[in-house]
Amino acid sequence: MKSKHKAILYILSAALFFSLMNTFVRLAGDLPFIQKSFFRNLIAFFCAAAVMKKQHISPKWKEGSLKGLLMRSSFGLAGILCNFYAVDHIPIADASMLNKLSPFFAILFSLIFLGERVTIVQWLLAMGAFAGSLLIIKPSMTNTDFFPALIGLFGGMGAGAAYTAVRWLSGKGVKGPYVVFFFSAFSCIMTAPALIFDYHPMTIYQLAMLLLAGGSAAAAQFSITAAYFNAPAKEISVFDYSQVIFSAIIGMIVFDQLPDVYSFLGYIIICLMAVIMFFYNNREKTSTD
Repeated sequence: MKSKHKAILYILSAALFFSLMNTFVRLAGDLPFIQKSFFRNLIAFFCAAAVMKKQHISPKWKEGSLKGLLMRSSFGLAGILCNFYAVDHIPIADASMLNKLSPFFAILFSLIFLGERVTIVQWLLAMGAFAGSLLIIKPSMTNTDFFPALIGLFGGMGAGAAYTAVRWLSGKGVKGPYVVFFFSAFSCIMTAPALIFDYHPMTIYQLAMLLLAGGSAAAAQFSITAAYFNAPAKEISVFDYSQVIFSAIIGMIVFDQLPDVYSFLGYIIICLMAVIMFFYNNREKTSTD
């Protein structure tokens, strides 16, 4: 139980750091979201490189893992860009919740790419979560938040595909710090051209916000890695949804953002689907052990 308690504290810390990352990204102000992504990943790159050096992990990828690394990095970068765009245009609690749809998208992608069995219950729960997301997105041509919310949904989809690739890479024996290192390097390389040709000069304040965003992202990555080292995902993953609570509180205090009643209802539905999925997966695992 002590190890599980540590894991819960780690995953709560990760949720808080991800909320802070989104906060600092928004506080960086009127900068291109691609430029924001570059600095976020640059900090993560150096942090991952330092961990790899400490753990004596080779910078060369394992044979047969390149396809998975590229898939994880491509979908992960798309997810981050969409999330950062959403964070800049809608309440950060809404953006965080849409990003937290990734586990439900991971179910779909696990079926497509990994051939994993998906039960009727899991399908129904995923559909319920998607229905909850519609309350946050509020599809309407007259809703000015519709497009950025839809982009936020695509961010959750990209993250779900990236997490599916991470699962495949873990089966290949690829170390977690290396996955973060490769992803961060890939993201910096892919976003560098846009930074070069459309660089927006930054104030010291904006640079500080982006560095804090990168530091928060790195802290979140290491916290969530430590969490899953101390307990199985099925026992602690539901606590990751605390990010929405942190984001809602920060949004109200820092940005005076108060989600509307439809968004709150969407939060409740998605969190409820996540809790049911958590207990359902635990029961399924127990019955097969």
